[in-house]
Amino acid sequence: MDKQIKPIIPVLGLRQEHQDSERSVSVSESPVSKMSQKLPLKLNNPKVIDKQSLQYVIYSGVAGGVAGSAAKTLIAPLDRVKILFQTANPEFSRFSGSFSGLFKAVRQIYGYDGVAGLYQGHSATLLRIFPYAAIKFLGFALLFFTYPLDLIRVRLAFETHREVNRARGGKFLGIVRRVFNEEPRFQVTALDTLARLGNFYRGFAPTIFGMIPYAGVSFYTHDLIHDVFRSRHLKGYTVQEEEFKTLEDLTVKTNSSHDRRLPLYVWAQLTAGGAAGMLAQAAAYPFEVIRRRMQVGAVTNNGEYLSILRTASQIYVENGARGFYVGLTIGFIKVVPMFACSFFVYERIKRRLGI
Repeated sequence: MDKQIKPIIPVLGLRQEHQDSERSVSVSESPVSKMSQKLPLKLNNPKVIDKQSLQYVIYSGVAGGVAGSAAKTLIAPLDRVKILFQTANPEFSRFSGSFSGLFKAVRQIYGYDGVAGLYQGHSATLLRIFPYAAIKFLGFALLFFTYPLDLIRVRLAFETHREVNRARGGKFLGIVRRVFNEEPRFQVTALDTLARLGNFYRGFAPTIFGMIPYAGVSFYTHDLIHDVFRSRHLKGYTVQEEEFKTLEDLTVKTNSSHDRRLPLYVWAQLTAGGAAGMLAQAAAYPFEVIRRRMQVGAVTNNGEYLSILRTASQIYVENGARGFYVGLTIGFIKVVPMFACSFFVYERIKRRLGI
């Protein structure tokens, strides 16, 4: 009465399959089985990127630089008009009192210099914005080394067609020479060259002061809106559902810098970036106006250097409190697409690079 006993694979209906080159496991009659049939079993640990590693620093810098360059290119024409208004350029200040003045200024610039006029100074922007944007997303380190490019960009944007044609100062190197040859604030005979290099840092102090509300409001608002969109009541409308395609995607990367939360829909990401940009712009805008006026002070004040307080006093005497917000309408118009584009590109590149 002996019966032949066949080997049985225990529980869960697992069936073992042996192949020459790989081993896979399939599970039947369970929700996991359908997924596991498509997934090769990988026993090795998934690759993670540590936030302290050089690779993370490089990838974050690339993501921030590309995002910043794309955003600035998108709004470059608006940026130039805003600078002309902020610096009270004599040819364009008459347009700054109304919303229609934006379009009148654009039309005048285009009539004088064509499309190139709308992007005047953008070359300096691109030279500056890639390292600056990379630095910004990494903690604002080394801002000191990118500031001269911002001053050159503003001086390029401030020059009008008449001044450019007369002095040929609209070119990048021409502006550099003119700024260097301006009378320095401090007269130090033995260190004349070093003192003249200080000309490239006019307006640097209000830049530092403005960074505090700008950065704080920007990133706090962006993260806050992301959290709100992922709340229990809204996540059904704002959060994308992703299908896992590999077994690595099922692993919780506790040591990884990559945000394992499901991504928001595009419109939600753009909303978060745009709202963060608008609030940050409003919080820091008075410092930006003071900075712009100080950067062109050598041209508008007959070469005389004005401190932060004297510059602020001059702005108030000319236009009252509203003088500190001249061009803010343009700032709101440009900051929404700029920040939306910046954060959107940044998040997409981060996900692509796996950080």
